[in-house]
Amino acid sequence: MNSSDLKLNRYKRAEQIKKISYEIFRYFILFSIGYLVIYPLIYMISAAFKSPEDFLNPGIVWLPQSPTAENLKNAFKVLNFKSAFVNTLTLEMVSAFLEIISCSVAAYGLARFDFKMKKITMAALMMTIIVPSTMIIIPTVVNFSNLDFLGIIGLINKLTGSEIRLNILDTPLTFYLPSIFGVGLRSGIMIFIYMQFFKGLPKELEEAAQIDGANALATFIRIALPSSRVVILTVSVFAVIWHWNDYFLAVMYTSQNYPLAVSVANMIVNITSSVSTNTDVITATTMAGCLMFILPVLILYMFVQKGFIKSIDRVGITG
Repeated sequence: MNSSDLKLNRYKRAEQIKKISYEIFRYFILFSIGYLVIYPLIYMISAAFKSPEDFLNPGIVWLPQSPTAENLKNAFKVLNFKSAFVNTLTLEMVSAFLEIISCSVAAYGLARFDFKMKKITMAALMMTIIVPSTMIIIPTVVNFSNLDFLGIIGLINKLTGSEIRLNILDTPLTFYLPSIFGVGLRSGIMIFIYMQFFKGLPKELEEAAQIDGANALATFIRIALPSSRVVILTVSVFAVIWHWNDYFLAVMYTSQNYPLAVSVANMIVNITSSVSTNTDVITATTMAGCLMFILPVLILYMFVQKGFIKSIDRVGITG
């Protein structure tokens, strides 16, 4: 074997070592990140089924020696799960559905049409993304406690000398109205995602529909929406998760009939007052309640995750 063959073999061997080293490093990073992400979930599931005796046994770490469903029963009671779940569906999930529709309409108009003050409208859209809801929650609550559209109720009060006051706090309207008008929970981000997708639709399809006599609304319903299944799935997943986890707006708009997110936040206080003051029981019941809270979302994501992952690179989220 001559020197050139030796050099070539050494080069190939060095490249193989580099490739194997890179693969080992990559899998090490992936497993480390996966462990950090999955560890809390594994601990939560394990603690949710532990008995008080299992917590006292230092030899039991992950698998309960005597698993029990008592923690789930206590969590179901403390969370008032049935009522809170219904409130989550009627308040948050309906709001998410309305927001998915309204944001698609707003995004289609911003992406496809030129009109006066469009730049100002886009600037306002960016402000809804940048400014957190906590910054405007006080005027929002004040407006909802004394709702007056275009000053009509105030004018009636002046003309009649009455004191009519429209207070929609503690009603579903505080959740529905912002969603209907496209200014609900993180609506700006949803509109932006829709816009990125609509900008990529071929204009020839819309032009063909217009030639056939379709107006803008008909074009949106017949052409844009049927072609938008990918982005609708993406936005729907985000909307459901954001509304499901919503605590801040729910606790500000309601004083009773709380959704699940608020019930979970108040769980420890309710456990100590109605179940037990034992630290291990509190921990186990809390973990069981958290598991019951995230389980519906996890099940939903298991069904849609394949389409959701495929849609990420097609809707322009990373653009």
